Amino acid sequence: MPNIPASELILNPDGSVYHLHLRPDEIADTVITVGDPDRVGEVSQYFDEIEVKRQKREFVTHTGRLGSKRISVISTGIGTDNIDIVFTELDALVNIDLENREIKSEKRILDFIRIGTSGALQADIEIDSFLISTHGVGLGGLMLYYDFPPDENENELRRSLENQLTTLLPLPPYVYRNSQALADKIGHDMQRGMTATCPGFYAPQGRQLRGKVKNKGMLDALRRWKSNGHRITNFEMETAGIYGMARMLGHRALSCNAVLANRAQGTFSAQPAKTTGKLIRTVLERLV
Repeated sequence: MPNIPASELILNPDGSVYHLHLRPDEIADTVITVGDPDRVGEVSQYFDEIEVKRQKREFVTHTGRLGSKRISVISTGIGTDNIDIVFTELDALVNIDLENREIKSEKRILDFIRIGTSGALQADIEIDSFLISTHGVGLGGLMLYYDFPPDENENELRRSLENQLTTLLPLPPYVYRNSQALADKIGHDMQRGMTATCPGFYAPQGRQLRGKVKNKGMLDALRRWKSNGHRITNFEMETAGIYGMARMLGHRALSCNAVLANRAQGTFSAQPAKTTGKLIRTVLERLV
């Protein structure tokens, strides 16, 4: 394969990748992703030492150690468009020789753990509970731009969703699964369900202020959908992109959700910071 052109893999003058401003030695094999840049410090405050602090735009990265384990925590910002940037550049840091612009023959596998907030679709999912995503259901278009076919299980779920919801979804959905090994290690006692990843916070999640929602029945249709024991339990804005990008690039990923809202009941947590903080501590304890 020819060298990757400068227009495709853009590097900063110091050799760091363009958006994240990181160099290969500044990223750990275990990467915690958070949406909010302020949440990076809420995670790294528990590290025994912090080796690296970087910030460019909404992308904040801290790399350090908790006990003997090296961990990076990075903010992605909101949405799967940012997931595309973060995961592509993190993979480039570990699997592309940046100096020679060549893909390495031996690949490094990263573990990605999302610590994020989410709204429940199902009435029985309690506020302030934790839920891990078995699959991400992409309701935006990110993975439709990549040539990466789903496996048999993912494709079966995708077809079922597409057949039942085709008139309500503006784009074909995509479905990718989590890493079972990470799920067993970190979320063994947490609720599990499929997570719908929306391309926006308002109309794409059925919220109407001044802009009129086009497909008002979409949330109810997602809530009612079931297939072979699977159901959509919650929704947010990154998980499907994380699972799709990780699977395509050969990494492992798990999305851990702090449930702060229940749309079926119309309720919201009275202690969102406390619940999110507890999820952070739980994930870190189980990682080490």
